[in-house]
Amino acid sequence: MQYNKLVACVSAVVLAGAVACSNNSETPISPSSAEPGATAAGPAGETLKATAPALVSPVNNQQPAGFLTLVANKATSPFSGSAAAFEYQFEVRRGGNTIGACTQTVGGGSGSTVSYSPTCSLEFDQPHSWRVRAMFRGRQGPWSAEGTFRAPAGGFFRNNEFFDPLTSGTTVGQINGSVTFIPNVGARMDGFSSRITYALDSNLQAGEFSLMTTGVDEGNDGDKTKIMSMQEGFGDLTANDYRMTVEKRGRRYETPGAVTWRIIMGDADEHNGRIFDGSRIGVGFSDENWYFWKFTWGTGRAELVLRQDGPEGPVIYNSSRGTGGFAYRPVPHVVHIGGTSRAGEGDATVPGMVVKNVWFSGSPRPAGI
Repeated sequence: MQYNKLVACVSAVVLAGAVACSNNSETPISPSSAEPGATAAGPAGETLKATAPALVSPVNNQQPAGFLTLVANKATSPFSGSAAAFEYQFEVRRGGNTIGACTQTVGGGSGSTVSYSPTCSLEFDQPHSWRVRAMFRGRQGPWSAEGTFRAPAGGFFRNNEFFDPLTSGTTVGQINGSVTFIPNVGARMDGFSSRITYALDSNLQAGEFSLMTTGVDEGNDGDKTKIMSMQEGFGDLTANDYRMTVEKRGRRYETPGAVTWRIIMGDADEHNGRIFDGSRIGVGFSDENWYFWKFTWGTGRAELVLRQDGPEGPVIYNSSRGTGGFAYRPVPHVVHIGGTSRAGEGDATVPGMVVKNVWFSGSPRPAGI
């Protein structure tokens, strides 16, 4: 009898162990106690059973020549197939700061690497660091080693966004007419036909187009002269179905120095209700000061803000208005410093203006430029 009881007890222990093993599903998440993920799977509080990603680039203080993209090899997991569902959290820091300049989680995508292009405010030509870790349903794996890099020093052009400093004698755009580069200052538009053009790979339906100018006041020659503009293709700007112009009236106009803007959302026929104009207001310019022009647009609204001295300077013009439910989607999307006009040279680029630090992107302008 005692022998039978012993066999029964041993059998129950074996059966319980088998049931426990059968219930241990292959999951990358550590076991939970009071709440999911509360039990650490690693020495630094990790709650995801995964390896640390291995950094690819940039590392060892590399400085990308153009647009910054962080690349790492993906994490792996001891559980078959689970790593394919991982997301990745990137953290970027400025210099030796312990607080991140930005933190962003992105999808893993396909392939063996994962990448992220920071949209936060980096300090151009300054040291930064970055790291990355795998994420799954709110749990986090171990951080990678820390990589170091210097932020790009010059401009970039990628798909439908660009930054063009214009202070080092080069441009990422295409020069038309006479343009003179002034070292460490900017690019001067020498005449009405002077402009710099950027042909985008794909259109940008909502974003920011901003730049700095000097050499601008009511004494510039011309009539309805352009600071900046956008259009569909390379044809006539004036009657373009996707025209956008920011204008500073020249001395030939009845109110020299006045500022206004126009955007057309897909149809230049004045009877179809898709032409939208900003307020026309006289501004007291000085050709010795710098001015910051910022135009933003999207489905439903457009706005022009003009500041003296820089992006944080006092506002001297601000005009916004609704644009209905129309999307701004020119194909191809072409952007200009300055502009053209079928009405004659007096309605083209502001002659003599100097431009620098041109920003065009779906993301806000970084601080410090």
